[in-house]
Amino acid sequence: MLKDKVTALLNDALAENKSIFLIDFSMSLDNKIKVILDGDHGVSLQDCMNVSRAIEHNLDREEEDFSLEVASAGATSPIILPRQYKKNIGRKLEVKIDGKSLEGNLTSATEDNITLEWKSREPKPVGKGKITVQKKQEIAISDIEEAKVVLKF
Repeated sequence: MLKDKVTALLNDALAENKSIFLIDFSMSLDNKIKVILDGDHGVSLQDCMNVSRAIEHNLDREEEDFSLEVASAGATSPIILPRQYKKNIGRKLEVKIDGKSLEGNLTSATEDNITLEWKSREPKPVGKGKITVQKKQEIAISDIEEAKVVLKF
């Protein structure tokens, strides 16, 4: 019953800000509520506070004791939803497919596919030495085992 109420409150809070979306929602048997958010333009502390308040202020601790954690997806969190790929166009991703890892710039994303581009050094077709070749690969999101944004320092 509490989970249904929290789910409804969470959906209402997310409906107020269309640029914020749910990555994960879990609730343990001892009423530890955990909400992970992401946004088309990132998630601010205020966004987390607004969602937290929308849930917490509408629950009665006298009826049910609970703990609530509302957080944004971390910079190193895996990309899960197609909407997250779209917001990361132009960034470098590390994508695992069939146990192999590809690293490249995300140049486009749809609901079903992403396109990665990268440069590779390959042997010359004739003679000694190597040349730089521009590579491009379209990948079905359903084939991706894991994808993360590569951070540069």
